[in-house]
Amino acid sequence: MLYRTSRDDVFAYVCTLLGDPSAAEDVTALAFERAYTRRRTFDRRRGEERAWLFGIARNAALDELRRRRRVASLVVDPEDVGDPAAADDRDVELRRTVVREALARLPARDREVIALKFHAGMRNAELARVLGLSETAAGTLLYRAMEKLRRACDAAV
Repeated sequence: MLYRTSRDDVFAYVCTLLGDPSAAEDVTALAFERAYTRRRTFDRRRGEERAWLFGIARNAALDELRRRRRVASLVVDPEDVGDPAAADDRDVELRRTVVREALARLPARDREVIALKFHAGMRNAELARVLGLSETAAGTLLYRAMEKLRRACDAAV
């Protein structure tokens, strides 16, 4: 059940951290594999299953990023696909592109907290548990990351 309700959100979160959909698929699978093998260690008193799962996904993604630092690799942004016909569609696509590019310019920690909040739909208390921070610190980190994202988007337009 946890897999069915969380797989798309975990993938989106990991993809935001890695910037590589192919690697995100592998890391997402690894995160679910780790969650399955460690399912007996889950303690409901310490939080929700989703927060626990995203913590595992976060660690798997960070492992991948560390591995990449050791191995030289070419990083390529995925191409935008689609040919929007209507002006509204073009406007939406332009805004998405601006946000995607602004996100790419943010520091990794800011991208991570935004991804947890919006891809995973986590509350600040869950963010805090995943990041190992107090709830207040997680809220402050999110606020500052969103301000940086807004400024980056405004500068791009």
